[in-house]
Amino acid sequence: MNLQQHRELVKGLQAWLERRAGECERVETHISSVLLAGDSAWKLKKPLDLGFLDFSTLERRLHFCREEIRLNRRLEPDIYLDVQPVTGTPAEPRLGGEGDAIEYAVHMRRFDQDGLLSRHPALLTPQRVDRLALRLARFHAEIDRCGPDQPWGTAGKVLAPMLENFRQIRALRPGVDSATRLDPLEGWTRQRHRVLAPFIDRRRDAGHVRECHGDLHLGNIAVDGERLIIFDGIEFNPELRWIDTVSELAFLLMDLDEKRYPSLGWRLLNRYLELSGDYGGLRLLRFYQCYRAMVRAKVAAIGLQQGFSERLEQEFLDYLELAAGYTAPLQPALFITHGFSGSGKSTETDRLMAGLPAIRLRSDIERKRLAGLAGDERSGAAPDQGIYSVEFTRRTYARLLDLARDLLQAGFPVIVDATFLQRQQREPFYRLAGRLDVPCVILDFRVPEAELRRRVVARARRGGDASEADLTILERQLASAVPLADGEREMAWETAHPHRLDVDGLREYLSGLRREAGWTPG
Repeated sequence: MNLQQHRELVKGLQAWLERRAGECERVETHISSVLLAGDSAWKLKKPLDLGFLDFSTLERRLHFCREEIRLNRRLEPDIYLDVQPVTGTPAEPRLGGEGDAIEYAVHMRRFDQDGLLSRHPALLTPQRVDRLALRLARFHAEIDRCGPDQPWGTAGKVLAPMLENFRQIRALRPGVDSATRLDPLEGWTRQRHRVLAPFIDRRRDAGHVRECHGDLHLGNIAVDGERLIIFDGIEFNPELRWIDTVSELAFLLMDLDEKRYPSLGWRLLNRYLELSGDYGGLRLLRFYQCYRAMVRAKVAAIGLQQGFSERLEQEFLDYLELAAGYTAPLQPALFITHGFSGSGKSTETDRLMAGLPAIRLRSDIERKRLAGLAGDERSGAAPDQGIYSVEFTRRTYARLLDLARDLLQAGFPVIVDATFLQRQQREPFYRLAGRLDVPCVILDFRVPEAELRRRVVARARRGGDASEADLTILERQLASAVPLADGEREMAWETAHPHRLDVDGLREYLSGLRREAGWTPG
């Protein structure tokens, strides 16, 4: 079957469905045709061989229809139903029926296309971002991991599709100014790969290469009532789905950047990291974000060749520009909080991590992670016992210091959310900022004692928070805290009750510190 015959078959099948179900809508992508009728959808794969996918024979299309069902039922078993044969002739086809199959279709439960986040990204509220982060973290924790005898996810395997993108884009869009648009991006990709290759292989050996969704962008996520539907994972090429989990995350974050919702991207990233603990993967994030932007540029280029809307030309150029943005270094800085339990540190840094933006490290989360507990799991430990003993607290701050160092060295701004009530807890972080020559700011949260007590009691009653601080712990903090010294006060940005942390003002203050120090990204 060729593309012309495929179009004839799809047109005939659309007419057949209209006679039985009434209205039937057809949607075309660069690799599939989708028919929507009643409560169902049928996807037919186009007979194409594009290098990165091969649907050129009926046998291959049947195989990949079955793979599409298997893979996508991991996330959406109620959406992906079965594979149905198409019989008859290309001119007069039908679903099922007698005779040999001339084509196959993936049968799905239909959902409202108006819920697609690519069409309406504003549907992705902060609450839905949190739910999406939870689903993604759980999915990544549950899926199969690449074994030592499998070929996926090596540094060489990672580079190959990246370079293939450049080759295919040059072939698809020969009029593009390669010297100014493509050559610098390809050069950066090769250079970063040389630096990161050993780390990529270590990540693979540690189990971070898994059978992922593979195509996780806003066009493959939909809001359906209270549900988030994640669909259309990659079935056609195992190399594109057996990937590092941070590569999967990078695709979604890149798409939020492209849709002009970067703050939601930073929220998603922080929530995912709190749940997964995979802070080490951030070293690869911008490398993979650049790659993912190039994937979308290639998809736009394929669409243009097939005669799709002229808007794809601008979309193609926009993705190239976005990819170039990921090659620029970030501006690292270190923020540590200072304040008693109930002073609003986590609440305010929740806004700050998306507004600055930055990666946040929460002592409550990392303390429990060290003990093998989930963030919302209660430890049952008494004050000064178990995970709240002096020794375990020391280990927690050491863990925060190690993570902060790694993230700063990877180029990310970092917020360390902890009480930091003792000078000995704060000083190692000052020294770290000095060694790495990054700005250091103390976020000083001041709240009257009566208000602290009220908040701690209210939080304990609500439950669901990682913090287990109660009135007993708060009273001990009030009695033993070592205030900021005069030299520390010079580094402090104060937030006094009842005011909220001024994110814009803090951003300007940080810029001023950088100017005074003559700091430039590099």
